[in-house]
Parts: sequence; C-alpha cells; structure tokens
Amino acid sequence: MITTDILIIGAGPTGLFTVFEAGLLKLRCHLIDALPQAGGQCSEIYPKKPIYDIPGFPEILAGDLTTNLLEQCKQFEPGFTLGERAETIEKQEDGSFIVTTNKGTKHKAPIVAIAGGLGSFEPRKPPIPNIANFEDKGVEYMIREPELYRDKKVVIAGGGDSALDWSIFLTDIAKSVTLVHRRNEFRGALDSVEKVQELKDAGKINLITPAEISGVVGDNHITGVVISKNNEDEYVLETDHFIPLFGLAPKLGPIANWGLEIEKNAIKVNNALDYQTNIPGIYAIGDVNTYPGKLKLILCGFHEATLMCQSAFQRIFPDKKYVMKYTTVGGVDGFDGTRKEAPKAVVKSID
Repeated sequence: MITTDILIIGAGPTGLFTVFEAGLLKLRCHLIDALPQAGGQCSEIYPKKPIYDIPGFPEILAGDLTTNLLEQCKQFEPGFTLGERAETIEKQEDGSFIVTTNKGTKHKAPIVAIAGGLGSFEPRKPPIPNIANFEDKGVEYMIREPELYRDKKVVIAGGGDSALDWSIFLTDIAKSVTLVHRRNEFRGALDSVEKVQELKDAGKINLITPAEISGVVGDNHITGVVISKNNEDEYVLETDHFIPLFGLAPKLGPIANWGLEIEKNAIKVNNALDYQTNIPGIYAIGDVNTYPGKLKLILCGFHEATLMCQSAFQRIFPDKKYVMKYTTVGGVDGFDGTRKEAPKAVVKSID
C-alpha cells in the first residue's frame, strides 16, 4: 500500500505543479498516470510543440516545460506510479481514500486531486480489420521501451510529431525504419520534417508518401504490412514491428464511475472556493474540470492547483492555521528537518 498526503491522478503539467505547491506546505504527493512517463500530452503527443502562454516564457517547447516542472518539484521527492490507470476508489471510515490501479497497485491518501487533463488516453487505432490479432505481437500503439526494436525492421505510420520524432530516434537502434504517411505534408515541427528528409536522403529512413497501411500479415507475430499507394497495386512490406502513431483519444475513463458530478465529459467543481468536487476530499484541477467561465489553459491549471493545495492543507490539519508568504522571502524546512538552499515560500503553522 502506497500512502501519501495528496494522491494526484495525472502527471501532466498541472499535476506536476501541484507537487511543488503542496511541497511548500510540507505535504507529500504521489502521482498516478496511465502513460509511461510524466508530462501528459506535453511529453506524449507534442513534446516539440511551442507553447506561448506560460508566464515568464515568451516561448517554451512542451517537452522543455515538462523537464522544468520535474526539476522544480523534485526537491519534494514525489512518488510516481506510471504506466498504470487509476481504476477504482473507495472511501474509508476515517475519510481517506484508497485508489487502486488497473494493475492492482493500491494507494491511500486523505486527499485525491484529479489532474487528468482531458482524461486517460486511448490510442487511435487505424481501421485495419485484423490489427487486433497482432496487438502485443508486433503491433504497438505507443513506444515504451526503444530497445525492443534494436536490430529489427520497423514500420511507423503517422504524420505528427510522435511519428516523426520516433522515426528519427529509432534510426540509431532499428535495423531499418520505414515511415508511412497518407499525405506528402506532415503536421509535425518543421525541424523534425527536415531531419526526416535528411535521413531519407542519407538512406537511413524509408519514406513512403502518400500511402496507407491497409492490412497486416503474419501468424503468431506480424511479418509484414500491406502498403496501399495511390491507385497502384498493393504490396506487402516485410517488418518485425508496426507502430501506428495517430495520437491518443482522451477519455474520462474509470473516473467517470466514481460518483462524481460530470458535465460534458468533465468534472464539475466549486470554483468559488477550492475546486472541490461533489465528494469532499476529492478535487479536480486543470482541463479535467468544468465550471462557469472555465478556460482550458495550462496557466489556469497552475492557479487551480495552488488554491486546491491551500484547501487540502486545511482538511488534513483542521486545527492548524498558517501564514503563506512570498516564495522569495526565504527557505522552507525540508521533510528531514534540514533547510533547503533555494529560496522557497515560508509557511508558518500556528497550532
């Protein structure tokens, strides 16, 4: 059983910033995310996409924002359960909650903060009739362990950042990399498109456009994909792995069955107070929530996380009062009683 003060469902930007704000209040956090790494959409879907509305950064890449947030919160030593989806929640007699993942990992906390962005992500699967027969048998919708493809023939389908970035990355690992896209133009970052073209010219990537994969072949494991190019005859391209990277479809997932008040696939919260849901002790922050005037912006999620942590502190320590000062005033005591070097907020608890 993993125990913590605030259990955060979702390790995207809002969830990561919650760790920092909670840490200033000496509250420990543990994060659960169905994706294999922290960062949510910023790291999984568009790591090289520039973001322009983060205060203090005229422009920052989504992947760099994730890196900075992880660096900012690591001093508070958050725990992570990655690659697992929060499945069920049970309220205990003492008012705490036990959240169990789809892999059976149990977490207990007095506060649950749902920061799941647009929800859990399910891969968008291509409409290939027999593709389900080869899932985990050479067909993967997300790349979790690049070493799986060492010295293998790999075919990637897609035209976005993930398809481009992984095609580039795997050229140094796989025996061969083929990128198939239904258009000649790509949706990804210009520098990635140019890099793919350079690798194609150097003979390191086989680029097939415009074309689509219309079938997969094999027995107990995939051995090839069927390429359909314009009006030409179809042909089979040999491969050991087929990775369709068409993005991830957001779904609220099992959280929709937790008894929360839902409106248009989002969780209703009380924004006049602390972004708490209809179940006391469960909060929803970031893109996953809804209230009058809601804006789905990362900076709004940061604001909501800050106020939520203040409320969480009061729920956990109802007999304590505190004074929050500016983060430039001085250090904050570490969990081990030591003083942190970097200036942080001063939190004074008055019993």
